Amino acid sequence: MHHILYAIVDIETTGGQPDRDRITEIAIVLHNGKEVVERYETLINPGRSIPYEITQLTGISNEMVRDAPPFYEVARKIVELTEGAIFVAHNVRFDYSFIKSAFKDLGYNYQRKTLCTVRMSRKSFPGLPSYSLGKLCHSLGVTIENRHRAMGDAEATAEVFGMIMNQHQITATTSADVEDWLALEVKSQTLPPRITREQVLALPEDTGVYYFHDEHGKVMYVGKSINIRKRIIQHFQIDYKSRKSIEFKNNIASITYELTGSELVALLYESDEIKKIKPRFNTQQKRSRAVPFYGIYEEADKNGYINLYVERLSSDKEPLTMLDNWEDARNFLYNRVQKYGLCLQKCDLHKTGGPCFNYHIHQCKGACVGLEPVDEYNNRARAAIESFSFQNESFFIVGRGRHEDEKSVVCIEKGRYIGFGYIDTSIEEATHENLRASIRKYPHNQDIQRILCGYVRNNRYDKVIPYQSLSMKAVANDPD
Repeated sequence: MHHILYAIVDIETTGGQPDRDRITEIAIVLHNGKEVVERYETLINPGRSIPYEITQLTGISNEMVRDAPPFYEVARKIVELTEGAIFVAHNVRFDYSFIKSAFKDLGYNYQRKTLCTVRMSRKSFPGLPSYSLGKLCHSLGVTIENRHRAMGDAEATAEVFGMIMNQHQITATTSADVEDWLALEVKSQTLPPRITREQVLALPEDTGVYYFHDEHGKVMYVGKSINIRKRIIQHFQIDYKSRKSIEFKNNIASITYELTGSELVALLYESDEIKKIKPRFNTQQKRSRAVPFYGIYEEADKNGYINLYVERLSSDKEPLTMLDNWEDARNFLYNRVQKYGLCLQKCDLHKTGGPCFNYHIHQCKGACVGLEPVDEYNNRARAAIESFSFQNESFFIVGRGRHEDEKSVVCIEKGRYIGFGYIDTSIEEATHENLRASIRKYPHNQDIQRILCGYVRNNRYDKVIPYQSLSMKAVANDPD
């Protein structure tokens, strides 16, 4: 194993944001798996002032870095020292993200395999009170010289790394066993320190809602996916750069989930869970409405024509449908104008007086100049509204269940969400009563309304069953 080198790296910085803060010091300790073979350290001029509180922590002042080389002058040395080596650090995502970001500023794509001594220590020395570098070293009897300076922390990390390597070399039957262990560790470096590959592989590849918990069991984050395992792996593969996002990943201690079968139910349940639990790392949907969203509204003008218009959502009136932004809402309305031959002026898409543009090209029948009878125009306008709005309708949305012997049921009454549930497909006849009895009630709000509007507009899989037309055959035999 002498041919494998480990570049044990520690940096000091002006703050915790790789895309905003800069490196002030770097230390690299090259280790061959048994002992240290080379050391390198240098202060770095960050090109900006070092905050007072950072100087208090690290002891590195503006005066100390004034004549130090900027990063671009030491970049080549860093590349040469770490070329072909595995990049090792205590909380490796922090150090690695800063160095990658510094190289990116120079137009260079810095890529190395990584190992995290936080993660490795949790496996090698389980049950310790803390795995922060200072407390871990205290537990293991490792002395740190110059704490919070790059070389002091890198030397301590190297000693911890050596203890981990010694433990595995002693217990391994052959050197190949150690290499296999290291290969698995490298593959696992995208995972949070407390999460194992076995836990991730045990997750289902099904639709549902998932929860990230901290070490006390508290829910940190709620998400949803049509493939829970795939989505969670994507979470862990993100190159987190901010202090908050690194903290988020490092604090994940366990993962739980609820299968829903239906994607729509997953969307609705996730939204309700976020509002109920208010997880720290969910930034959206904690309130009853995340802003801004836009709605399409209707009103009759003084001549009786139905007018449609886009407006930011408000609490005092109910939209026909909701979209995420003004441009999407305008484009959606324009598409309905084209499909149903509506008047641009009556849909607030022609702002000047006189006949609208479509009238001149014979695509508008003259509502804008009073030539088309009101009833004829309004019939087309209502048909357009019915194609995307369920404002006053009552129906069930029946979709995939959690297993092949059940279906999911979402209930809408007079345009408002009532809740969801599941029904056994072995029931001989589905009536309004037994479908309604399967529903567990959940609150209606504008986030829910937005989810339903978008899903109903784009739904190609689930069956929509009006209250007045129910049969179990339709429910049971509906294709997935």
